[in-house]
Amino acid sequence: MRLPAGLRRSLVVFMVIGLAILYLPLLLIVLNSFNSSRTFGFPPSGLTLEWWQKAAGSSGALAALGTSVFAGLFATGIALILGTMAAFAVQRYRFFGRSTISFLVVLPITLPGIVTGIALNATFTSVLGPFGVGLGIATVIIGHATFCIVIVFNNVQARLRRMGTALEEASADLGATGWQTFWRVTIPGVRGALIAGALLAFALSFDEIVVTTFTAGPQVQTLPLWIFGNLFRPNQAPVVNVVAAVLTIVAIVPVWLAQRLSGDSVSSRI
Repeated sequence: MRLPAGLRRSLVVFMVIGLAILYLPLLLIVLNSFNSSRTFGFPPSGLTLEWWQKAAGSSGALAALGTSVFAGLFATGIALILGTMAAFAVQRYRFFGRSTISFLVVLPITLPGIVTGIALNATFTSVLGPFGVGLGIATVIIGHATFCIVIVFNNVQARLRRMGTALEEASADLGATGWQTFWRVTIPGVRGALIAGALLAFALSFDEIVVTTFTAGPQVQTLPLWIFGNLFRPNQAPVVNVVAAVLTIVAIVPVWLAQRLSGDSVSSRI
């Protein structure tokens, strides 16, 4: 269908406006990371690499980066296991309450982060606190896993729906056992969805701040918490700009890879 010329021009204008709203603030952060001034400002008073050198030697930022990577990897691992199992159960089997289970798995991603954070904080401190459970890196990982599971679940379920069961049934007809079919047919078919889900789950965990605030405790500081804590300190503001710029650039990689892997056709993988 060919759209009228006026409508096409209007769509282009609105698309440009939308992209500008999304990405101009991010470009401003990158530009400010080279600003010779210690304050946020536009246009920059000058350009310098001084803040990048200081950021590379910031022990606080590097320690927070390590904590974020550690928590993100473990939360992603938990999400891969539980999200994949839930996706297979919901998509491959019919049982009473199947729709309810699917709804309950997806629900955490729709809840406001502050609600999830308060609920987890109350559980860890009031319910599990008397049993010796305290806020720390373990509670951060559990908190992140609650919403990372949804990402993996949605990716794997969508891929399983596209795959169907014809190839698995053909494998069984040819004499393959259930495990042989699973490892040689099913896993190659969902491999792209698993990797895409893991990349998106890690990215989501890496920049999470609301749930982390309620589950970290005073002794744990992830990179988003470090950025927020130093944002309004005059001596740290330029370094915060550099860290934010690096995160903005690095975030492109997992999102781009996840999009490419999620868009692969099932037939190209088998």
